[in-house]
Amino acid sequence: MIYLQLFIQFFKIGLFAFGGAYATIPFLYDISDKFGWFSHADILNMLAISQALPGPIGINMATFAGLKVAGLKGALVASLALVTPSLILVSVAFQFLKKFSKHPVVNASLWGLRPAASAMIAYALVVIIKSVLFDLDKFFATGYIISVFKINAFLILAILILLNVKIKIHPSLNVFIAGVLGFILKL
Repeated sequence: MIYLQLFIQFFKIGLFAFGGAYATIPFLYDISDKFGWFSHADILNMLAISQALPGPIGINMATFAGLKVAGLKGALVASLALVTPSLILVSVAFQFLKKFSKHPVVNASLWGLRPAASAMIAYALVVIIKSVLFDLDKFFATGYIISVFKINAFLILAILILLNVKIKIHPSLNVFIAGVLGFILKL
Protein backbone atom coordinates (compact mmCIF):
# COMPACT_ATOMS: atom_id res chain seq x y z
CA MET A 1 0.00 0.00 0.00
CA ILE A 2 2.87 2.40 0.77
CA TYR A 3 4.19 1.98 -2.77
CA LEU A 4 0.82 2.93 -4.27
CA GLN A 5 0.60 5.97 -1.99
CA LEU A 6 4.15 6.98 -2.93
CA PHE A 7 3.36 6.56 -6.61
CA ILE A 8 0.18 8.63 -6.39
CA GLN A 9 1.81 11.46 -4.42
CA PHE A 10 4.88 11.73 -6.65
CA PHE A 11 2.80 11.30 -9.80
CA LYS A 12 0.79 14.35 -8.67
CA ILE A 13 4.02 16.26 -8.10
CA GLY A 14 5.23 15.32 -11.58
CA LEU A 15 1.88 16.32 -13.04
CA PHE A 16 1.43 19.70 -11.34
CA ALA A 17 4.89 21.02 -10.36
CA PHE A 18 5.43 23.36 -13.28
CA GLY A 19 8.63 25.35 -12.98
CA GLY A 20 11.19 22.70 -12.20
CA ALA A 21 12.60 21.20 -9.05
CA TYR A 22 11.96 24.14 -6.74
CA ALA A 23 8.28 24.06 -7.65
CA THR A 24 8.14 20.56 -6.11
CA ILE A 25 9.02 21.86 -2.64
CA PRO A 26 5.50 23.05 -1.69
CA PHE A 27 4.20 19.60 -2.68
CA LEU A 28 6.83 17.92 -0.50
CA TYR A 29 5.80 20.07 2.47
CA ASP A 30 2.20 19.05 1.83
CA ILE A 31 3.18 15.36 1.79
CA SER A 32 5.14 15.87 5.00
CA ASP A 33 2.13 17.45 6.69
CA LYS A 34 -0.38 14.86 5.41
CA PHE A 35 1.57 11.63 5.79
CA GLY A 36 4.45 12.42 8.17
CA TRP A 37 6.81 10.37 6.01
CA PHE A 38 9.56 12.94 6.50
CA SER A 39 9.95 16.21 8.38
CA HIS A 40 10.32 19.73 7.06
CA ALA A 41 13.98 19.56 8.11
CA ASP A 42 14.32 16.36 6.06
CA ILE A 43 13.08 18.26 3.00
CA LEU A 44 15.80 20.88 3.44
CA ASN A 45 18.40 18.13 3.83
CA MET A 46 17.08 16.36 0.72
CA LEU A 47 17.30 19.64 -1.17
CA ALA A 48 20.87 20.28 -0.03
CA ILE A 49 22.01 16.78 -0.95
CA SER A 50 20.11 16.86 -4.25
CA GLN A 51 21.84 20.08 -5.23
CA ALA A 52 25.22 18.61 -4.42
CA LEU A 53 24.65 15.52 -6.59
CA PRO A 54 24.70 15.42 -10.37
CA GLY A 55 21.40 15.16 -12.19
CA PRO A 56 18.04 16.86 -11.92
CA ILE A 57 17.23 18.11 -8.44
CA GLY A 58 13.57 17.02 -8.61
CA ILE A 59 14.45 13.42 -9.40
CA ASN A 60 17.14 13.38 -6.72
CA MET A 61 14.63 14.66 -4.17
CA ALA A 62 12.01 12.09 -5.20
CA THR A 63 14.64 9.37 -4.92
CA PHE A 64 15.68 10.51 -1.44
CA ALA A 65 12.07 10.86 -0.27
CA GLY A 66 11.16 7.41 -1.58
CA LEU A 67 14.28 5.93 0.02
CA LYS A 68 13.39 7.49 3.37
CA VAL A 69 9.80 6.27 3.20
CA ALA A 70 10.17 2.76 1.78
CA GLY A 71 13.79 1.94 1.07
CA LEU A 72 15.23 1.17 -2.35
CA LYS A 73 11.89 0.09 -3.84
CA GLY A 74 10.34 3.30 -2.55
CA ALA A 75 13.10 5.33 -4.20
CA LEU A 76 12.43 3.61 -7.51
CA VAL A 77 8.65 4.05 -7.22
CA ALA A 78 8.86 7.76 -6.29
CA SER A 79 11.36 8.48 -9.07
CA LEU A 80 9.35 6.68 -11.73
CA ALA A 81 6.14 8.32 -10.53
CA LEU A 82 7.71 11.78 -10.75
CA VAL A 83 8.83 11.38 -14.38
CA THR A 84 5.83 9.45 -15.72
CA PRO A 85 3.56 12.49 -16.15
CA SER A 86 6.33 14.36 -17.94
CA LEU A 87 6.89 11.51 -20.36
CA ILE A 88 3.18 11.34 -21.14
CA LEU A 89 2.66 15.10 -21.29
CA VAL A 90 5.72 15.77 -23.42
CA SER A 91 4.66 13.12 -25.91
CA VAL A 92 1.14 14.52 -26.13
CA ALA A 93 2.23 18.17 -25.98
CA PHE A 94 4.73 17.71 -28.77
CA GLN A 95 2.04 16.43 -31.10
CA PHE A 96 -0.39 19.13 -29.98
CA LEU A 97 2.10 22.00 -30.20
CA LYS A 98 3.34 20.83 -33.58
CA LYS A 99 -0.21 21.18 -34.83
CA PHE A 100 -1.40 24.27 -32.89
CA SER A 101 1.77 26.17 -31.97
CA LYS A 102 0.59 29.44 -33.54
CA HIS A 103 -2.92 29.36 -32.08
CA PRO A 104 -3.61 32.36 -29.77
CA VAL A 105 -5.33 30.22 -27.11
CA VAL A 106 -2.31 27.92 -26.87
CA ASN A 107 0.08 30.86 -26.63
CA ALA A 108 -2.09 32.58 -24.00
CA SER A 109 -2.30 29.40 -21.93
CA LEU A 110 1.46 28.88 -21.99
CA TRP A 111 1.96 32.53 -21.09
CA GLY A 112 -0.40 32.06 -18.12
CA LEU A 113 1.61 29.13 -16.78
CA ARG A 114 4.70 31.28 -16.29
CA PRO A 115 3.32 33.29 -13.33
CA ALA A 116 2.02 30.08 -11.74
CA ALA A 117 5.47 28.50 -11.96
CA SER A 118 7.05 31.71 -10.64
CA ALA A 119 4.65 31.78 -7.68
CA MET A 120 5.47 28.18 -6.74
CA ILE A 121 9.20 28.85 -6.95
CA ALA A 122 8.82 32.07 -4.91
CA TYR A 123 6.86 30.16 -2.25
CA ALA A 124 9.60 27.53 -2.10
CA LEU A 125 12.19 30.30 -1.69
CA VAL A 126 10.27 31.85 1.20
CA VAL A 127 9.92 28.47 2.95
CA ILE A 128 13.62 27.69 2.48
CA ILE A 129 14.74 31.11 3.71
CA LYS A 130 12.45 30.86 6.74
CA SER A 131 13.73 27.40 7.62
CA VAL A 132 17.42 27.96 6.91
CA LEU A 133 17.96 31.47 8.20
CA PHE A 134 15.42 31.89 11.01
CA ASP A 135 14.53 29.95 14.16
CA LEU A 136 11.11 31.12 15.30
CA ASP A 137 10.81 28.35 17.91
CA LYS A 138 14.00 29.51 19.61
CA PHE A 139 12.73 33.09 19.54
CA PHE A 140 9.42 32.12 21.14
CA ALA A 141 11.25 30.02 23.75
CA THR A 142 13.75 32.73 24.71
CA GLY A 143 11.98 35.96 23.79
CA TYR A 144 15.24 37.44 22.53
CA ILE A 145 14.99 38.96 19.06
CA ILE A 146 18.58 38.00 18.24
CA SER A 147 17.72 34.33 18.80
CA VAL A 148 15.43 34.36 15.77
CA PHE A 149 18.45 34.61 13.46
CA LYS A 150 20.66 31.64 12.59
CA ILE A 151 23.83 33.71 12.55
CA ASN A 152 26.08 30.99 11.09
CA ALA A 153 23.67 30.42 8.21
CA PHE A 154 23.58 34.17 7.50
CA LEU A 155 27.39 34.19 7.56
CA ILE A 156 27.60 31.36 5.01
CA LEU A 157 24.99 33.08 2.84
CA ALA A 158 26.88 36.38 2.97
CA ILE A 159 30.21 34.74 2.10
CA LEU A 160 28.69 32.91 -0.87
CA ILE A 161 26.92 36.02 -2.14
CA LEU A 162 30.14 38.05 -1.91
CA LEU A 163 32.13 35.34 -3.67
CA ASN A 164 29.58 35.11 -6.46
CA VAL A 165 29.29 38.87 -6.90
CA LYS A 166 33.06 39.33 -6.99
CA ILE A 167 34.30 36.28 -8.91
CA LYS A 168 31.19 34.29 -9.99
CA ILE A 169 32.24 30.88 -8.78
CA HIS A 170 30.90 27.64 -10.22
CA PRO A 171 27.73 26.23 -8.55
CA SER A 172 29.52 23.05 -7.50
CA LEU A 173 32.17 25.14 -5.77
CA ASN A 174 29.37 26.98 -3.93
CA VAL A 175 28.13 23.65 -2.61
CA PHE A 176 31.64 22.59 -1.58
CA ILE A 177 32.40 25.90 0.15
CA ALA A 178 29.05 25.82 1.97
CA GLY A 179 29.77 22.29 3.18
CA VAL A 180 33.23 23.25 4.44
CA LEU A 181 31.90 26.38 6.14
CA GLY A 182 29.07 24.39 7.68
CA PHE A 183 31.56 21.89 9.04
CA ILE A 184 33.78 24.65 10.41
CA LEU A 185 30.88 26.57 11.95
CA LYS A 186 29.16 23.38 13.17
CA LEU A 187 25.70 24.30 11.99
